[in-house]
This record gives sequence, C-alpha cells and structure tokens, in this order.
Amino acid sequence: MNHLLLSATSVNGTDVKNRLDEDLGHIKDLMIDTETGRIEYAVLSFGGFLGVGDKYFAVPWNAFTIDTAKEEFVLDVTKDKLDTAPGFDKDNWPEHAASDYFRQVNEFYDRPSVPVI
Repeated sequence: MNHLLLSATSVNGTDVKNRLDEDLGHIKDLMIDTETGRIEYAVLSFGGFLGVGDKYFAVPWNAFTIDTAKEEFVLDVTKDKLDTAPGFDKDNWPEHAASDYFRQVNEFYDRPSVPVI
C-alpha cells in the first residue's frame, strides 16, 4: 500500500468540502499528540469573512478523506451539522487531549474516544 506524505505547510490552508461539494472552510492548523507524534486533529476554520468571525473546530484527523485530484480534504458532514459541532475561540485553543472538549468532538464525529489514564 502506498501512503501519501504531506508537509504541514501544504495542509494548512487547504480547502475542505463535504460530499455535496459545499465549502466547509479550510485547514487552519494541525494538533499533534506529543507522546505519539501522530496528528490527532485538524483545526477547521469555518464561516466568517476575510478571517473575521471565523469559527474554529477540532476535527479528528481520521474523519477526513483526501481528494488528491482536487487537492482538497473531504469531510462527511453537512454545513448545518457543522454549525452545531463543538468549537472553540481562536484565542483560546484547547490543549489537553483528555479534556471534555475532545471527548465531545470524538462523539460528534462518531470516532472512538481515547481512554483517559
């Protein structure tokens, strides 16, 4: 199996669409587990205009598929559902992977939660 390797700089700013080809925003950043080195979440910037009023969402990395032909990420949610996703303020990013916020995120995207130790 061939794996695609992407640089972090090529991921940041990449457009995100849903399966209906609706624009869901773009990748703002990546959240990496410092113990495992794995990307756990992508930060999705959605809404707003010219960076003002954007909403930020941590989306589990494994919730995305990549459309290499269009060079964009695909997230299987509607715009309406994304509006109800747990988000965070751009000046107050969640830091602790075992927080209630990340449990809510994993449940929202139907991803298994990492057990808290």
